[in-house]
Amino acid sequence: MTETKLKKNSKRNIPQQENKLSVWERLLLARSQERPTAMDFIQRLFTQFVELHGDRNFRDDPSILSGIASFEGKSVAIIGHQKGKSFKDRVTRNFGMSHPEGYRKALRIMRLAERFHMPIVSFVDTPGAYPGIEAEERGQVEAVARNIMEAFDVKVPIIVFVIGEGGSGGALAIGVGDRVYMLENAVYSVISPEACATILWGDSTRAPEAAERLQMTAPDLLRLGIIDGIVPEAEGGVHKDMNKTLSTMKALISETIESLSAKTPRELLDERYQKFQGMVAYRENARTHFPPASLLT
Repeated sequence: MTETKLKKNSKRNIPQQENKLSVWERLLLARSQERPTAMDFIQRLFTQFVELHGDRNFRDDPSILSGIASFEGKSVAIIGHQKGKSFKDRVTRNFGMSHPEGYRKALRIMRLAERFHMPIVSFVDTPGAYPGIEAEERGQVEAVARNIMEAFDVKVPIIVFVIGEGGSGGALAIGVGDRVYMLENAVYSVISPEACATILWGDSTRAPEAAERLQMTAPDLLRLGIIDGIVPEAEGGVHKDMNKTLSTMKALISETIESLSAKTPRELLDERYQKFQGMVAYRENARTHFPPASLLT
């Protein structure tokens, strides 16, 4: 399936997808403990994966997987959130909520990929960056912001798949790419429905209502131009049968690497910048506001 066909099929199937499951049901599927993790996809899509650890500054963050692998005989760099499977593993992986050193490790791999001319494949699956005090002390906001900024200067192709939850800046820190795809039942949003409901109404139990308003599903984001295509899942979720999803992902990775590798680094960076710049919508007031005269004297 070509990238163009994927876009056409995704748009044609939007009404059917929307009627099948509510937004809240999709969110529960995206959060399901049975859902494949980044490592599950890595093991099935690539060969000879070698994991690289640490940010060479503080420590290794297990919530971020990174390394080098082979895809159709070519070397690629891999980055992904890893939530874990068992409860013990999820605790070790901090439920996919990364610390600053996790994002700095990801950035280290991005720059390594650029140095050796390797395309980057990123797997997004996180509720958001870890909000703990220790993470803030080590520069969480700076780490997320730097990753976003520097991703626009990485001179190799970047392909992003949102495979589960795409939460806030924690997702965007490894989510800037030339092509961004979402699995059919994945979600991608600036805030979780629970947090949104708490802020808006002071009642987290209204999370399902907030989820409907956030437009966080793959069909919503395809319509808004935030993503480039929807990767189909089996009935009941990708964990029921990965074959259909893996087949589409393999074709997308192969075709996208081939098409993007034909571009010059300058073309790649310009198009990546324009892609994200085109998502921004704003309105300027007709009246220009000046500071009070007292502040100018």
